[in-house]
Amino acid sequence: MQSIEQEIRLEILRILESGDRKITQRDLARQLGVSLGKTNYCLAALAEKGWIRIQRFKSSPRKLRYAYTLTPQGIQERIRLTKDFLARKMSQYESIQGELKRLEQEITALQQALD
Repeated sequence: MQSIEQEIRLEILRILESGDRKITQRDLARQLGVSLGKTNYCLAALAEKGWIRIQRFKSSPRKLRYAYTLTPQGIQERIRLTKDFLARKMSQYESIQGELKRLEQEITALQQALD
C-alpha cells in the first residue's frame, strides 16, 4: 500500500513540476485516477511536509482557485521518489525475466517429454 501512496505523491509532484500551476484539484484527481478527497488529502500532506506551496488567487472571482508550486524540498523529494520507483520497477522487471525464463524451460521440458 505504501508504494501506491508513493506513486501518487510522485505523480502529483511530476504534474506540478510540469508547470501547470493553475491546475484544479478536480483536474489533478482525474489525471491521477483517484478521488477528489484523496487528492485533497495528498496535497495537504505534501504542503504540510513543505514539498509544495499552495497559494490562493486573490483576484479569482471564485475563492476556491489555488496555485501549486514545488519547493526546493519538493524537488529533492521528487528525485528520491523517482529513484525509489525506478528501483522497485527494476526489481519487478528482473523478477519477471526470471519467471519467463523458468516458464520457457518448463515448456521445453514438457515438449521433450512428449517426444
